[in-house]
Amino acid sequence: MSVLGLYVPGTGPMHRVPAGPKLLALLVLGAVLIIASHLWLSVGALVFALLLYPAVGLGARRAWRALRALWPFLLAIGLFQALFVGAWTEGARLCAQLAALVLLANAITLTTRVREMLGLFERLAGPLRHVGVSPDRVALVLSLTIRSIPMVAVALNSAREGYRARGIVGRPHLMVVPVIVHLLRMAEATGEALAARGIDEDERVERA
Repeated sequence: MSVLGLYVPGTGPMHRVPAGPKLLALLVLGAVLIIASHLWLSVGALVFALLLYPAVGLGARRAWRALRALWPFLLAIGLFQALFVGAWTEGARLCAQLAALVLLANAITLTTRVREMLGLFERLAGPLRHVGVSPDRVALVLSLTIRSIPMVAVALNSAREGYRARGIVGRPHLMVVPVIVHLLRMAEATGEALAARGIDEDERVERA
């Protein structure tokens, strides 16, 4: 994993599609799933996302890694809906919908270069230049936000492995501090990478 992204080099179908159409397709699919609020449509989207990984050359293992980091949240959502709302079908729909969108967003991250994502966001934020907002700053913030989601999954996996290596059972709350520490280290590494690429120097020049 690079500091600023999780791009996996390749020549698969998704690698050849520009970032714009991929993000637009994700946006449209997410809107359809939310508006329709249909169980089987969400399940179908999840099945499609799972089949997409091996179809585009990413491998099923990467899909499994994303779901493995996500399952505690899915379990919590499903149990909350079943116990407090009294609708297990609604919980299943929400879990399938969330898992499908996370898998698809992760697939976009794995098949899109950082500079391509930054270029897209910078073009979209171009009109903000007229009100004194720097498009390249907006692009950087948006790109880092999107790529922080897989970094959280990496932190969770690392904490879980340490949790199991120490033979601790039945106390998952002990993973909270290691996850926070891991994320802080990732944030520090990201800051150092940005400084090495001259981000701080560019900001001082702009202010001057």
